[in-house]
Amino acid sequence: MRIALGLEYDGGPFCGWQHQPSGCGIQDHLESALSGIAAGAVETVAAGRTDAGVHARSQVVHFDTSAVRETGAWVRGTNAALPRAVRVVWAQPVADSFHARFDARSRTYHYLLLDDAVAPGQLAGKVGWFHRPLDVDAMRLAATALVGERDFSAFRDAQCQARTPVRVLHEAGVARRGPLVVFTLRANAFLHHMVRNVVGSLVYVGAGRQPVDWIARLLATGDRRLAAPTFAADGLYLSAIEYDPAFGLPPFRAHPLLPSP
Repeated sequence: MRIALGLEYDGGPFCGWQHQPSGCGIQDHLESALSGIAAGAVETVAAGRTDAGVHARSQVVHFDTSAVRETGAWVRGTNAALPRAVRVVWAQPVADSFHARFDARSRTYHYLLLDDAVAPGQLAGKVGWFHRPLDVDAMRLAATALVGERDFSAFRDAQCQARTPVRVLHEAGVARRGPLVVFTLRANAFLHHMVRNVVGSLVYVGAGRQPVDWIARLLATGDRRLAAPTFAADGLYLSAIEYDPAFGLPPFRAHPLLPSP
């Protein structure tokens, strides 16, 4: 039987999603908890591999098991064995053909940024920070150059192992939400550090260090060395995974800081 799970987590205490020899990955903790419920080894596949410090509102995973359990056991039982920073929000049996990664139509990331002279205290680790107010209109206009099928080599980490730098970005938005600037990027898939590299370069535009057309020129050059440094992971959230509605996956809980998916 194949089971799909919806997860939310605070990425701060972990070294990222993926397995690590030290067992510090979210995947390590989840598989240990699931294996206890299944009374046997469980291996999971995730929709997206978030990096160290990156959070998730809507991570989706699947796993196969011969254990017969009530659906609620995969939620309540697993949560009882997980660190408090990770929670299974829902569980649902799915067709054997369902694949959390390959069936995802799109992924949406939000980056939350406080642009203020004083760094965040209460929200430390939950939002990024820039030391002075940013021009949201300029960043919003610059971001329009990113939309479409593009070669994102200029925003690709040097260690990225993707076979191609081409991705289809469906949405690139920048808006102010109370004291925070919210960046929204939705694509078929993302390169390693792509969102944080885009945010860092848009911040250069918002701070007046580069003109609005700089983002378009970066795309054209394909040169990562010309773009801004990778922004901190603190404010990055995997906030939505889109699947065919025919799978009937449950919705995720609302987040107090993030826009609705």
